[in-house]
Amino acid sequence: MTSTSEVSTSSTPTGPSVPRDTTGRVGRWVRRGGISTLIFFIPVLFTYGYFAWWPILRSLVLSLQKTNLVTEPKFVGLDNFTRVLADPLLGQATWNTVWFTILAMVIGFPVPVMFAVFVAELRRTRQIASVLAYIPVIIPPVVSVLLWKEFYNPEPHGIFNTIASWFGAGPFPWLQDGNSAMPSIVVQATWAGFGQTAIIYLAALMSIRAELYEAAEIDGAGIVRRAWHITLPQIRFVMLFMLLLQMIGTMQVFTEPTVMTGGGPENKTVTLLMLIYRYAFIQGDYGKATALSLILAVVLSIVSAIYLAATRKWSN
Repeated sequence: MTSTSEVSTSSTPTGPSVPRDTTGRVGRWVRRGGISTLIFFIPVLFTYGYFAWWPILRSLVLSLQKTNLVTEPKFVGLDNFTRVLADPLLGQATWNTVWFTILAMVIGFPVPVMFAVFVAELRRTRQIASVLAYIPVIIPPVVSVLLWKEFYNPEPHGIFNTIASWFGAGPFPWLQDGNSAMPSIVVQATWAGFGQTAIIYLAALMSIRAELYEAAEIDGAGIVRRAWHITLPQIRFVMLFMLLLQMIGTMQVFTEPTVMTGGGPENKTVTLLMLIYRYAFIQGDYGKATALSLILAVVLSIVSAIYLAATRKWSN
């Protein structure tokens, strides 16, 4: 008796075998232009790795050495970190940097947002306003700082003191007083950088559906209500991301206090990056400078991680 399985097996027609793709995924990747993509990608990867990642790896080695990059380096372990933490100026520089960041958040963060909302409401002069706002960005930073340093001339004939005299105030020692020096620097930094941030906000505002504003106008909503109930909620992800970038950028402030005050008066404007600069190029201790750089990088990484975790729900 023949089993069913045997009958079905014997009755199965044997047709010609279907050819298999012997090349597989590699062949499909080549046919889709993978080799040309790889040819263009390798130089970019090599350039970025050499100029971005290699210095980071090199700094890990430098932080464990006592070196001036001229004589033979000496391995000192964690001694550089110990000497940095024992520096009496570190606490002052840390507070100055945090104070600058706080002032930049309070003064510098709302300005580009409000400017972008205002420009978005314009009809005929939107492009002109955008160009005027971006002009400070194209001015070289050092030129901009030197220009404002002249504005802050403490003499009665200084530009800002002359303006203050019109209202019966002044003259003020803008950069020569420890209490007003840092806020003065923040105002200059805000003027120099708000245009670039405002352009980013304007690009985000252009993605908001026009029907939302049309419906709000029909309901009689003014510019303030439209901005509060439509604009700001729609761009909250961009705002949170730009706030993080601004926080990281302001914690690395260097050009403005260096050119304007040189860290004075009485070290009231010395920042962490200025301290790193002094370690490296004044004291010639690159190991100590690298150690402080790594400490700052770790702190910024931790703060960024906490910030992203705390704002994850708001950005959705």
